Amino acid sequence: MQKSSIWCTLLGVEKTIVRGLDFEEDTGVFIALVSPMKSMRNRCGICSRRCRRYDRGGGPRRWRTLDLGTIETYLVAESPRVRCPEHGVTVAAVPWARHQAGHTRIFDQQIAWLATQTSKSAVTQLMRIAWRTVGSIIDRVWKDTAATFDPFANLTRIGIDEISYKRGHKYLTVVVDHDSGRLIWASPGRDKATLGKFFDALGDERCTEITHVSADAAEWIATVVAARCPQAVRVADPIHIVMWATDALDAERRTAWNRARKAARENEPARGRGRPPKVAPERPDSERATKLKNSRYALWKNPEDLTEKQQAKLSWIVQTDPVLGRAYYLKEGLRTVFKLPYAEAVVALDRWVSWARRSRIPSFVKLQKAIVKHRDSILASIKHGLSNGRIESMNTKIRLITRVAFGFKSPEALISLAMLSLGGRKPVLPGRK
Repeated sequence: MQKSSIWCTLLGVEKTIVRGLDFEEDTGVFIALVSPMKSMRNRCGICSRRCRRYDRGGGPRRWRTLDLGTIETYLVAESPRVRCPEHGVTVAAVPWARHQAGHTRIFDQQIAWLATQTSKSAVTQLMRIAWRTVGSIIDRVWKDTAATFDPFANLTRIGIDEISYKRGHKYLTVVVDHDSGRLIWASPGRDKATLGKFFDALGDERCTEITHVSADAAEWIATVVAARCPQAVRVADPIHIVMWATDALDAERRTAWNRARKAARENEPARGRGRPPKVAPERPDSERATKLKNSRYALWKNPEDLTEKQQAKLSWIVQTDPVLGRAYYLKEGLRTVFKLPYAEAVVALDRWVSWARRSRIPSFVKLQKAIVKHRDSILASIKHGLSNGRIESMNTKIRLITRVAFGFKSPEALISLAMLSLGGRKPVLPGRK
């Protein structure tokens, strides 16, 4: 093997000629003087089309590549410009790096792998670059990766949700494939226009192939799905529906707590400062208010998950506050509907609506109206066995990635990192298959 070929292998470059080597003692940097092979010269940096040479450009340029051992290494080459019929005057392409990048492809590949596998501090220390530079590298690696496959191939059942990625009401809209479990699309924002971008990318023909769409009850999602995929079965998320009931129950708990506090103020004398004496009269209304305030988890949790103390508190609530007890059973009744077979669930849901309507509990009277409005999508989730559980799991992973990605200057870099990690096309280390 020739000396130049050996150095090309060590530096991880192809279609390149190594013309010289140097070591800068003052900076401790290793320099490889390189140039493209004849077949790769005078090509447009954007489209790689062979073009006429325009001028010598701005002189030699440096590209950071993987370290040789512990020594920081750069490639140095001339950077002439060419005149492309399509893109005009632009810097000529080089085989070892992407257009307008300051790092080699092999360097980008290792950064992308590290970013999906480890912490940001480990990446920056090991590779000796700033974290914002990592964001730029990930963005261009994902763009190249996305061009190699069709993310919407065989897409029939999708889940749609939004997730907060930064303070100040900054959200991403994410779409997940129920069948493969892959994250297939994400974009900043959570409105009709944002979701419309996904269906624009999907195309009208593929929109007709979507059979099921799971989501929460957000109106902006329902409106866009109805307009772009009218044939798709709209599936409500059981978790969100039960959460509505839990919120309604908590509203009634707060009402009961406020009643007890008001009774304590009206029926019990004011207590002075310091610890009350042993002979102080009992304060039943205050004790009742305290118990109701601390009963939140006993009412929220599933019966099978209650501790003995919480079971005792729940029994006390049912015996002493019939209205709050009925609210608890209404919540559990709605949760039970989702455990039944479809035929039984249809009957049970209608009975639950009738029960809630006659309960005279304001929060549940309001809830049953929402249940009636979304009845078809609720029953569809039971019939087809779909929920947003998969996308909620995806959101949990994206939240972890968001913490890792803190410091990226744009949401696009965060999205690229999420797509590389969860889109089914994880990067591999250079030199591995």
